[in-house]
Amino acid sequence: MEIRAIILAAGQGTRMNSTLPKVLHPLLGRPLAAYSVEAASAVCGQAPLVVVGHGAELVRQALVDSARYVTQAEQLGTGHAVLQCEAELAGFAGLLLIISADMPLLRGETLTALTQVQAANPGPLSLLTVSGPDPRGFGRVVRAADGSVTAIVEEAAATPAQLAIREYNVGAYCVRADWLWPALKRIQRSPKGEYYLTDIVQLAVADSLPVVASPVAEPVEALGINTRAHLAEAAAALRARVNTHWMEAGVTMIDPAQVYIEPTVTLSPDTTLWPGTYLKGATTIGRGCEIGPNSIIDSCKVGSDCRILASVMEYAVLEDHVEMGPFCHLRKGAHLASHVHMGNFGEVKDSYLGEGTKMGHFSYIGNATIAGDVNIGAGTITCNFDGVHKHPTEIGEGAFIGSDTMLVAPVKIGKGARTGAGSVVNRDVAPGDVVVGVPARPLRKEPK
Repeated sequence: MEIRAIILAAGQGTRMNSTLPKVLHPLLGRPLAAYSVEAASAVCGQAPLVVVGHGAELVRQALVDSARYVTQAEQLGTGHAVLQCEAELAGFAGLLLIISADMPLLRGETLTALTQVQAANPGPLSLLTVSGPDPRGFGRVVRAADGSVTAIVEEAAATPAQLAIREYNVGAYCVRADWLWPALKRIQRSPKGEYYLTDIVQLAVADSLPVVASPVAEPVEALGINTRAHLAEAAAALRARVNTHWMEAGVTMIDPAQVYIEPTVTLSPDTTLWPGTYLKGATTIGRGCEIGPNSIIDSCKVGSDCRILASVMEYAVLEDHVEMGPFCHLRKGAHLASHVHMGNFGEVKDSYLGEGTKMGHFSYIGNATIAGDVNIGAGTITCNFDGVHKHPTEIGEGAFIGSDTMLVAPVKIGKGARTGAGSVVNRDVAPGDVVVGVPARPLRKEPK
């Protein structure tokens, strides 16, 4: 049977005390709502329908074309929010999966299992439940003596006896579309002036139709976000899930609790991550690398057998067998070829360092193209910015740049050329020449 998904993302999330819509608060580098969209898409094979309201335009901008959108202009409850989707889904007669955008830990596999439960249910409705000591504001699942579900009671409306119930409604439903739309129109407005989606359970029971409650296998999946404390709790759970996945795939973590890996990162076996490692964005790490301690890598491509100690990398590329750190900084556009060595307190931006090149400590290389087997002495600076424009530096194969050399761009250093320590090079240097001084001049060749 065909399945479509509705994701509820219209609420204000007032307990977050934020101007940012709750469903856009970041969790491991992604907005909360992105996790629900991803999980629902995995079940349905197509973009879900997201109900937006508070901060609607911001939500659209964050999720872009990963979803389709329906607006709930008035915040009149979850039942009213779902009803806004009727016109968009007119004629659809399959199953509707309905979830909230503030439950990022629900897996696609769990939601698929819920749809399978409903496919076998002769009644119109199945829902996820969780049991435990902490109700977290969830509605209570009321059962009859025979164990059948009779109602979902919201916590604010529950009696003392109902508050003692330890089975909770997760807020994830699978419903027959042809039954849902008429049922939503039968819901009565609550004393708070809202239409609760949970009331469809009582409507089904009143019609003598069975409602099936399917327990969540891992209770952590039912963790909903209402406060920043909940957000931190979810982040810890998601980090543990991601880290466990990579350790099972062959990655060593010296202390997993101190390793931060976003879900968009890809790692290879036999890589070791030391404490204080942060891997973010579209980062890929090859085999046999050693990262950290205390390294931050954001949206970079790292080859195999690299060593990155206490360094920061952003939108950069490392080929195989690169060593760098401690305290190096690769900025956007940095590309280090294989067997490059970069000493401590070095910085590279928008530059290519060729194979086997060694870059000494306390150096800055910007807007440069450097060939292989070049030695860049400590304190070397490419003076690439004139206050208005950036200018390029080119260094040929096998050149030797002495310590504290200033390369005033635009400038070219030829193959095998050398600069003396402390030189200020503001003119091109021919292949094989040796220049020294301020400004740098070629050494006079003695006659034979």
